[in-house]
Amino acid sequence: MKVHFTTFVACLLLTSLSAPLLAQPDRWQQAVDYTMTVDMDVKTNQYAGTQDLVYTNNSPDTLNRVFYHLYFNAFQPGSMMDVRNLTLPDADARVAERISQLTPEEVGYIKVGSLTQNGKEVRHETVGTVLEVELAEPILPNTSATFAMTWDAQVPLQVRRSGRDNKEGIEYSMAQWYPKMAEYDYQGWHANPYVGREFYSVWGDFDVTINIDRDYVVGGTGYLQNPAEIGYGYAPDPKRRPRTISYHFKAPNVGDFMWAADPDYVHTSLQRADGMTMNFFVQPGEKTTTNWENLPRVMDEAFGFINEHYGQYPYDQYSFIQGGDGGMEYSMATLITGERSFPSLVGVSVHELMHSWYQAMMGTNEALHPWMDEGFTSWASNEVMNHLKTKGLLGELEPTDNPHAGTYSSLRGFRGSGMQEPLSTHSDHYATNAAYGVASYVNGSVFLEQLRYIVGEEDFECTMKRYYYDWRFKHPNPNDFIRVAEKCSGLELDWYKEYWVNSTNYPDYVMKDVDGEEGAAIIQLEKKGRMPMPLEIKVTKKDGSEMWYYTAPQIMRGTKKKPAYAANWTVLEDWPWTNPTYEFRVDYPKGDIERVEINPTGRMYEDDVENNVWND
Repeated sequence: MKVHFTTFVACLLLTSLSAPLLAQPDRWQQAVDYTMTVDMDVKTNQYAGTQDLVYTNNSPDTLNRVFYHLYFNAFQPGSMMDVRNLTLPDADARVAERISQLTPEEVGYIKVGSLTQNGKEVRHETVGTVLEVELAEPILPNTSATFAMTWDAQVPLQVRRSGRDNKEGIEYSMAQWYPKMAEYDYQGWHANPYVGREFYSVWGDFDVTINIDRDYVVGGTGYLQNPAEIGYGYAPDPKRRPRTISYHFKAPNVGDFMWAADPDYVHTSLQRADGMTMNFFVQPGEKTTTNWENLPRVMDEAFGFINEHYGQYPYDQYSFIQGGDGGMEYSMATLITGERSFPSLVGVSVHELMHSWYQAMMGTNEALHPWMDEGFTSWASNEVMNHLKTKGLLGELEPTDNPHAGTYSSLRGFRGSGMQEPLSTHSDHYATNAAYGVASYVNGSVFLEQLRYIVGEEDFECTMKRYYYDWRFKHPNPNDFIRVAEKCSGLELDWYKEYWVNSTNYPDYVMKDVDGEEGAAIIQLEKKGRMPMPLEIKVTKKDGSEMWYYTAPQIMRGTKKKPAYAANWTVLEDWPWTNPTYEFRVDYPKGDIERVEINPTGRMYEDDVENNVWND
């Protein structure tokens, strides 16, 4: 095809001139405003719902379709979640064959009835756990549409996270229970079918009314609007209460709404000094009562530590609710199994609470980057638990200098299995549950602790706080986080992200040898692993004195500040990442040296730590 030269130049010029005008920022956020009412039939475990959803398209794109998640549809024989667990080599024991064996009265479902957009009926089709909707009219950029929906649902027998009649006797754990609008961001729609892994949500406001038998106590996301009516703290005469009562909740700027209900729940609360209220819902018993009575004071201390180190919690309440199948985070609340030892109860409470920072408020796409939620949460949980041990709040459990040592050991052990996959793998597509678990929880945690080693304590603390305040409610991705670390430290860190996230090529260094020459010694090192890292070397002399040496990879374009634990600190020449060996000279003889150790703090990950020491 021939193109006239002047036409080509004109088009090129027009494109180049208009490109800045067409460029769109990638941090707009869609918005949802839900108003929902559900009528719960506790005899049949079924409920009917109505939903009015105002959806605001803040993107630069015109939308011709939308998608809803219908999570309860996963709990049916033959669903993708069922087949996935039947075919995984290491299926989650909580699921395994259980879905395939559910009876018609035990399955879950959400059946959408009517659905309109701005009063006009729209075509929709249920495809597994996703509702595909062809819009009656496009939703233009910076405009809103109102969707009105009715649906019927059945609560599945508790298998994974949500459902009825869990193993501890909690009747309803209502998570992912409503038709939920899928997220649309700068990468497009994220309407992934539910196979049991992670979630990605649109922030918005929720106004939820739950009509349920009066014998049930309900707790969950949001602020209860009618505590006197339903009896919180007022104990009205039960003879004057109707058979069905209404719990009315409002929750501002959250990504989800969870609730739980049980006739035996006991509700207690503690108001912190900063005015925030913690709620606790538990079924009393020999395995729960004492531990749950002791939980509030410990979580009060945990909240204070978290607020100080990772950013202030922005809501006025948080609820710890017995339910679910282990521990699972939701906006302003968590579901946790409660029949645990006290340290275990505190541990799961701390972990799920930390998700409020790295899941509920950051809103990272968990499906695509689960390590940025689970890994960051696991790292912070280790820090918080160590603090609680320091305060003597966990009985005889003692704090440790390195609360992450076990995490490093777990990663080291798993890498020998040959099953490891890169962190860039989508959470639904790991070949094994083990690979997903290690990548998400373990690798993600090591990523943070190792970053603290790379940039130093002061700049790491800056990174964690600035990340929270710069990126909460904005769906950050891995590059967004590493850029914060670069801004705080002044170092170039893209290499670190690229190796650790996109590959499985990790560091390994060898303390090779020490040679002597007149009045001096030559210390020889070897880079065995493919990933470059800054390296600390500690020389212990025979008189007991210690000398610390430090070399950084050239591509880091700088060095970290002298750490507090290194009194005598010498910065050496950079180590080009292409060079397999490195040596440096010290101005005292080999005979004065008792021991040379690389990576003495253990906070740089290595596959082999047995070759890190030279002894005289």
